[in-house]
Amino acid sequence: MKKCVMLSMDDCSDYEVSDHLLVEPLNQLGWHCDTISWRAPNVNWNDYQLIMVRSPWDYQLDCDAFVKVLQEIDESSAHLDNPLKIIKWNINKLYLRELEAKGIEIVPTLWCDDISKNEIPAYFNKLSTNEIVIKPCISAGAFDTFRLSLPKALEQQSELLNKFQQREFMVQPFMSGIIEEGEFSLFYFDDQFSHAILKTPQNDDYRVQEEFGSSIIKIDPEQALKQCAEKVLKVIDTSLLYARVDFVRTSTGFALMEAELIEPSLYFNLDDESPQRFVNAVERRMRRLGL
Repeated sequence: MKKCVMLSMDDCSDYEVSDHLLVEPLNQLGWHCDTISWRAPNVNWNDYQLIMVRSPWDYQLDCDAFVKVLQEIDESSAHLDNPLKIIKWNINKLYLRELEAKGIEIVPTLWCDDISKNEIPAYFNKLSTNEIVIKPCISAGAFDTFRLSLPKALEQQSELLNKFQQREFMVQPFMSGIIEEGEFSLFYFDDQFSHAILKTPQNDDYRVQEEFGSSIIKIDPEQALKQCAEKVLKVIDTSLLYARVDFVRTSTGFALMEAELIEPSLYFNLDDESPQRFVNAVERRMRRLGL
């Protein structure tokens, strides 16, 4: 029997994980699947044919160590998916600036590598907004993310200075569409569309992760939204086992929030056929590699 790994973390009990829905269809196609934390010591990656990066949702706490583990996997006989090169590119949100330069509409963004209290009011002026979002360029799951009005930013400036001095971060206008309509996520397996969802935060919140009580429903995405997603994937121009592309509606169309290529939740629980689609994608890719 072929053996694969879903790379995870030490403790997922505080998160909603649907990857277990892959186990049965993998078994039916002759795969034995282990879930292993990326922090687990002394793993012989050569024992496996495939390592899928799935739920290592604490990697941002020690990004260098995480990448080192992925490099060890990449140097083993196992196949790493998504590929190491694309993971290293996607791990820093500066990739969004690259995509924008290639014609992808993103949320307007200021890219910063340090912070001072004198600069904080200027963020609002430069973005022509009453509310901003500040977050690190390396983050996951709303980690160290702040939604701020100017009075609140000034009130919290000590914390902001502590969090972002000598650290790459990004500043964006708060997109009201997130709370008025929600954030759209489209999922692609082996570059083929699988399903889509709409995530709407609960009242008095802006975070769309289900751990924060958001409402998440499956949707049939409109053609313009699919075209935006597929344009992003075409620009990325890399064959991917999985991709999640997140958008918010704007007055002119859709703006890319994130292209999640490392460890996105794929919401298998919201589409009954998506686990089989994913496993079929695994099989296709492994056959192409001759593995």
